[in-house]
Amino acid sequence: MSEKVTARAHPIQGLVKYHGMRDEQLRLPYHDSISLCTAPTATTTTVEWEPDASEDTYVIGDEEVDGRAAERIDMVVDHVRELAGFDHPVRLVSENSFPSNIGFGSSSSGFAAAALALTEAAGLDMSLPEVSTVARRGSSSAARSVTGAYSVLEAGLNDEDCRSYRLDVGEGSDGFDPETDLRIVAAHVPAYKETEEAHREAAASHMMQARTAHVQDQLVEMKDALREGDFARIYGTAERDSLSLTATTMTGPAGWVYWQPETIEVFNAVRELQNEGVDVHFSTDTGASVYVNTRPEHVDTVRSRIDAIGIDTDVWEVGGPAHVLDASEALF
Repeated sequence: MSEKVTARAHPIQGLVKYHGMRDEQLRLPYHDSISLCTAPTATTTTVEWEPDASEDTYVIGDEEVDGRAAERIDMVVDHVRELAGFDHPVRLVSENSFPSNIGFGSSSSGFAAAALALTEAAGLDMSLPEVSTVARRGSSSAARSVTGAYSVLEAGLNDEDCRSYRLDVGEGSDGFDPETDLRIVAAHVPAYKETEEAHREAAASHMMQARTAHVQDQLVEMKDALREGDFARIYGTAERDSLSLTATTMTGPAGWVYWQPETIEVFNAVRELQNEGVDVHFSTDTGASVYVNTRPEHVDTVRSRIDAIGIDTDVWEVGGPAHVLDASEALF
């Protein structure tokens, strides 16, 4: 068994975000979550099972991984070994096309690409929803990165229930297609963050119970808005959910505050543009960087307004599911 497999996955922007884990080992969330994948941002990962090697090797961005980061990769690798029925060491090399740990979902695409490459290299015949249960062991968000575009991770207590599925979307009455017509002006606010501890302490926030109850309404609203292709409802709901999530993280024991002054400046610029009649909404995950969701005809206006703040921006679109690449694109 020496075949290399290379896979690529896109990171996610949370629309109705999960927070907290019912089971830390299996990374089972308390409730469903919905996201979209962003492209062309991606993680590319090459793996090779090496029966003659003495140990696993993980390299991300030319640096060997150890500590807690390696332990999280171990969770995925060990599960694939269990499914495949062997104990071979593996070599895994990965690289991102976008900045990591600033709120743009690098762990989602990282574990999604790894899960697909590992299972393919192990000769496992798995559907993408099944692969999503493998990726989930590294990051719950990675499950949705596996299935791509607009996806939902359903909550559950086992792999049969807690897996990701692609959501069908419809064209709006004004012709808006959420899969082809969305443009995301990504505002980079480079404040390093780690989200694992925030998820671990989520249940201790006095806001968590309120969020868990409220998020059910957000989920049904989001699914219906996607089905109707309603720009304002989809991304307006995502904007409100971002505020709800942050209220919960800020009221946990550690009082996590991820937003930076530049984050608030982007929010203010978006609100000004909304008042001027521009179709635009902001969204954040657990980080300081901001997704600014808009339509193609407004991209230049939105980007110009954010650039004026002095913040670097990119323009992204909706990305598809994780997929295997040609052997010529292997990283080693």
